[in-house]
Amino acid sequence: MAFSRLPTTPEPTPEAISAMRGPAVLEFGTTWCGHCIAAQPLVEAALTARPDVPHLRVEDGRGRRLGRAYRVKLWPTLVFLRDGEEVVRLVRPTATSAISEALAAIDPPDA
Repeated sequence: MAFSRLPTTPEPTPEAISAMRGPAVLEFGTTWCGHCIAAQPLVEAALTARPDVPHLRVEDGRGRRLGRAYRVKLWPTLVFLRDGEEVVRLVRPTATSAISEALAAIDPPDA
């Protein structure tokens, strides 16, 4: 699973995220958010270059458990995980290079 254009359904639970192994990216936002729409080409470019990294696009909003668990305040918020633990967070990224650097930070230590 690489870059995903559509929200992941059903929304994963915080427990499922914590149980993940290896690198992964959670993207919190909505399909109608202007900032999210503007960031999509950047996110897609960076993640297309890394098909080995799962990308979970999470539709966020009031009452959404996963967004609250990660204390998401602004969209899009990208949370970069290694073995279910947050390593890096980007809020409203404006450059593919920042996303690529965050992806490098979640590579396994022996990579």
